[in-house]
Amino acid sequence: MDADKSTCGRDPAGPCVELAVEIFSMLADATRVRIVLALRDGALPVNRLADIVDKTPAAVSQHLAKLRLARIVSTRHEGTRVFYRLANEHASRLVSDAIFQAEHALSNTPAHHQGMDGRVTG
Repeated sequence: MDADKSTCGRDPAGPCVELAVEIFSMLADATRVRIVLALRDGALPVNRLADIVDKTPAAVSQHLAKLRLARIVSTRHEGTRVFYRLANEHASRLVSDAIFQAEHALSNTPAHHQGMDGRVTG
């Protein structure tokens, strides 16, 4: 395989731009963003995720199937229960950055720029 095609890098003309767009498209759904946020602290079963995101287990399962196909989540089996977890830290970071960008749209001093004492930190 050609080395130029095996690495994505940050080249605007690079081979991963289209794949990155597919990832953004996969995360362009409020329920899937909520699922990623819920999974930041560890693996959860479908029923618990359904409670957290206030959707039916069937609806959450459909979203999880899409996230799994995109390799954003992976599974672990314990007996008959299936636990879902983030496949890596990148989806969590993407969602967190999107939330931070949304805070910028809502406030001149978003919460993530305020220190523990309420002062602006950068």
